[in-house]
Amino acid sequence: MNSGRAALALATILGCGLVSNSGTPAQGQQTPVPDAPTPQGAPTLKGANGPITPGQGAGETATPAGGDSSTSTSPAPEEPPAPSPSSVAPATAPDTVQTAAPDQGEAARARFVVNVNFVEVPVTVKDNKGNQVAGLTFRDFTVYENNTRVPLRLFSVDAAPLSVAFVIDQSVTADVMQKVNTSLDAIQGALTPYDEAAVFTYDHIPKEWTGFTGAQSNRLPAVLSLARATGTDMQVPVNTGPFAGCNLRENGNCVDPNLQPGKSAGSPDVITIPKEIHTLNDAILMAAKELSTRPKERRRVIYVISDGKENGSKATYKEVVRYLQTNKIAVYGTLVGDSARWGEGYLSKFHLPFQMYDNRLYAYAAATGGALDSENGTNGIEKSYARIASEARNQYTLGYLSHESIYDDKYRKIEVRVDRPNIEVVAKPGYYPSSQDYK
Repeated sequence: MNSGRAALALATILGCGLVSNSGTPAQGQQTPVPDAPTPQGAPTLKGANGPITPGQGAGETATPAGGDSSTSTSPAPEEPPAPSPSSVAPATAPDTVQTAAPDQGEAARARFVVNVNFVEVPVTVKDNKGNQVAGLTFRDFTVYENNTRVPLRLFSVDAAPLSVAFVIDQSVTADVMQKVNTSLDAIQGALTPYDEAAVFTYDHIPKEWTGFTGAQSNRLPAVLSLARATGTDMQVPVNTGPFAGCNLRENGNCVDPNLQPGKSAGSPDVITIPKEIHTLNDAILMAAKELSTRPKERRRVIYVISDGKENGSKATYKEVVRYLQTNKIAVYGTLVGDSARWGEGYLSKFHLPFQMYDNRLYAYAAATGGALDSENGTNGIEKSYARIASEARNQYTLGYLSHESIYDDKYRKIEVRVDRPNIEVVAKPGYYPSSQDYK
């Protein structure tokens, strides 16, 4: 028993490192750290018989030179040789469009194209004092097209940016023209940085001073200063009686043959008075052509500063109104001169046969859903710019889909009703469809 315990103690001493691995005793030396495990390769993917080569997939590992031939592997595929410079295909031209083949899901879908005529109607609602009525909802509006009610698809109260074409009448009298010239400096104050403006004038012929430019740019006041004029001097026409003759005579004949009775001026007894020329139709048409190129998202407005007289234009009223209604252009304006006087301004709306139109501007505003303001003084004219511009910008915008055929270009009547008492609804009475409306 004692001999067994002695043998066990001797074995323990030997295991503590008193004897080296080679059998040589090493005093004070600890037991050596066992060897670390041998590094193992990354496990292969399931179903792959060899390493994965980019672009080639998994394959058998080639037999290394001088290696063990007991593992049978197929040689690695050879990489294709690099192409020579002469065999490189030219790059695709920039203007060549390569269309990828659609997938089966996209090809299986059916595509339907429906032509839709969307109609947008700006509406102004005023109370019995002429102030705009705010706070209305889409439930308060009812729209009829050709006496058929149409459901609303759009209702907005957001302010719209304006594209304003200013048309200034230079055929008014000198005293009225002086007031208009003084008030032109207030035009820019009525517009916002999001608006744009163009300037036109007319007397015998219309003239464009500038195309559309930023409303707050330095160009607009500079052009307005150049567009000032002196106006015309109105004299009392006398074509009969002793004062109808010419005061300056030479050899018994009038120096100016246009004022001489008979000859080139008319009959021997009556002098033919030259007609007044006010080309209002031509000026509005010129401004409308420039305005029709503006984006549809903007509100197109023609702002006329005139007494409304029309005579001598090449374009007719019906032609101009149809162009305005087709291109969604509204005519606003400030009446000055005779048409702005109390009583006389109301009578000037009526046309006498064989006479010129004393106020044609009223008919343009009524046919396009615009508005007019009558002012005599300079201060009133300046305030009308801001009042009319605010009214044109802050409108209710209604939209609907027309039930009429897209191939019908006839006039379509619009009626807007508001379920509120003692109010006035101002909107365009109708329109002509255009191919630009088809989506």
